[in-house]
Amino acid sequence: MKLLCFFLLLLISGSVSAQVKVYGRLTDNKNRPLAGASISIVNSYDGATTDSLGYYSFITTEKGEQTLEASLSGYGTYIKKIRIGDNNIDQNISVKELITELNAVVISAGSFEASDKKKGTVLSSLDIVTTASANGDITGALKTLPGTQQVGESEGLFVRGGTATESKIFMDGNLVNNFFYSSLPGIATRGRFNPFLFKGTVFSAGGYSALYGQALSSALILESNDLPERTEASLSLSVIGAGGGIQKLAKNKKASWGITYSYANLALAFGVLKQKQDFFKIPEYHELDANFRIKTKNGGFIKYYGYASWNKTGFRAADIDSSSLQNAFDLENLNTYQNLNWKENLGRGWKATSGISFSTNKDDIENELQDANDNKVPVVVVNDYTYKNFKLKNRSVYAQARVVLEKKLGGLNTVRFGAEHFYSNEKAIYTLYNNDSYSSTVKDNLTAGFAESDFYITKDIAAKVGTRLEHSELMQKWNIVPRASLAYKFSNTSQASFAYGIFYQNPERKYLPTINDDLGFAKATHYILQFEKAKDQRRFRTELFYKKYDALYKTAQNNNGVDVAATNDGTGYARGVEMFWRDKKTIKFMDYWVSYSYLDTKRDYLNFPGKMRPDFAAKHTASLVVKTFLLPLKTGFNASYTFASGRPYYQLKYDATTQQYFVGDKGRTINYNNVGFSINYLPNLGKTNPKSFVVWVLSVTNVLGQKQVYGYNYGNISGRRDAITPPAPRFVYIGCFLSFGVDRTQDAINNNL
Repeated sequence: MKLLCFFLLLLISGSVSAQVKVYGRLTDNKNRPLAGASISIVNSYDGATTDSLGYYSFITTEKGEQTLEASLSGYGTYIKKIRIGDNNIDQNISVKELITELNAVVISAGSFEASDKKKGTVLSSLDIVTTASANGDITGALKTLPGTQQVGESEGLFVRGGTATESKIFMDGNLVNNFFYSSLPGIATRGRFNPFLFKGTVFSAGGYSALYGQALSSALILESNDLPERTEASLSLSVIGAGGGIQKLAKNKKASWGITYSYANLALAFGVLKQKQDFFKIPEYHELDANFRIKTKNGGFIKYYGYASWNKTGFRAADIDSSSLQNAFDLENLNTYQNLNWKENLGRGWKATSGISFSTNKDDIENELQDANDNKVPVVVVNDYTYKNFKLKNRSVYAQARVVLEKKLGGLNTVRFGAEHFYSNEKAIYTLYNNDSYSSTVKDNLTAGFAESDFYITKDIAAKVGTRLEHSELMQKWNIVPRASLAYKFSNTSQASFAYGIFYQNPERKYLPTINDDLGFAKATHYILQFEKAKDQRRFRTELFYKKYDALYKTAQNNNGVDVAATNDGTGYARGVEMFWRDKKTIKFMDYWVSYSYLDTKRDYLNFPGKMRPDFAAKHTASLVVKTFLLPLKTGFNASYTFASGRPYYQLKYDATTQQYFVGDKGRTINYNNVGFSINYLPNLGKTNPKSFVVWVLSVTNVLGQKQVYGYNYGNISGRRDAITPPAPRFVYIGCFLSFGVDRTQDAINNNL
């Protein structure tokens, strides 16, 4: 028995002497302890987890050369060869924090991002169509965001003291010319494209990427959808028209094609809602679009989108220079747009994006001076009235080719560079009352190269640095500009960003019948400081901005009495503060956002006699948008309220002796107020496996019928002043939308509502 005990004691002592303790502390590269990390000997069962102070220890019986490994999510893996003998091992470990999309700071000064989950959705497609005041128009919904102006008499985005032409819109990287329907006198037209075409939206109110150019103020960057979930058909019926389409998904789910047609006629709507104008041609629209999408074997995408639209309208409006005469305005428009885009993974961190676009636009415009009986006023004596009889034919062709290469340098560090070429050819034929006509053609080939890089110094500090080089054949001028952004992320889910950039733009085509050799690009310099905090479906952001304008275009009258770009002597500035708050959590089943903008701006450009606040710029603008969905009623309720302080108005008169303009009458309009309301009813909600999904929509803008004055027109002969007001006090829309093959119920009641 004693001998057995001796052998057991000898065995135990031998086992103990074979055990070695491995211990130490795990920290990050800033010497901060890391808890919860896994420390182990590779290919063994020996290991431990670090405590709250980063310490670890474990016993191992392994011998010889082994591999010690430490791992923690969000940090680089630590691997080191160690030799285990008879002595304990003291091994301190330091690991570097990785920069990932989930924890990295986001460089976003000046921009609102949508459908990028790490940046937080601001306005999705569903947000746009359920914003009560937007009437399903992309830019209509964007006007509830800070930085935008409530301009109701002209289409486009007016951003931070800039004109509508200073904001450009891009689809999959390619510029979209004629994004809006053709202009009508005193009536704002809407965008041509359906919000549900796009999966992502970036609205930059300033300081946008070097990958885009030719916009002094802002860029709206849209990314089209990828493959549909499954084959589906859709049908829409409303008081103004009907439409239908199909999206066909291939059996292998790697390709799809689709086609949609819609028709709109406003006769019924105008019959119920009387218009200020007398429409002798009710607005009528035919639209057709088609697409195909192909997923490549390397995970890339080929996308094509084609669009064609034909529309016409005609109306009479009282002539401002007469108590009995009227102007009959007639417009027919044909517009096409083609966009082909290819994204491909090239391997080893390289990606390539190439795209081409081609668009045409044809406007046939005629204005006729008529008497009270709708008869043309004959020309007896040539005077100022005579020139109100004219015809204008505009023909334009645009094309773009673009390629961008991107290389991942490690983590989220990225470099991008590329080039693009724009071709534009615009021709206008103007015919006078006596059938005399003259034409002007403006052609340009604009070539650009660009490069930028994202540098993530740590997960809390990031920078974007870029430059852009452009050459205009029309002006025979070059420009090169720097653009830079810096962002810092605080520990409490907030961050601060600063952006700086210089932006150039060609003159508007309507000011270019001729061009001076000395005429160059207009210039704007942006400075933007932003603070943002986002947590638990709440988001707050505020921005301070300053924009300095140089080399703006001053106009002079040519031999035909038409204003043309003459010099780059114009200057200006825009500065202000903006705030945005969105909350989807505080009130159950309710989503709301509030925005406010303060704008101080003046400019001396075109025929301005000096620096003045432009007539499209209100000093204060605010919006409140509220959305809620009541499941028991199967109904969504959406409301909006928008306020803007009065805008300035001026009567600019021309002194033929001094050949200069001066200000006659001036003042400020009444404040702008608009309450919108819409209801979405889903009768299929709650049904099991419905064969179709139905949504009924009722939408009313300016519910209270509040008076709105956008500015004033002045008569050249009479000197009379007429207010520019909406065509009707309010607009009511009733429609039904059906989809077959896909149940959209969850889309309608998800967190975006």
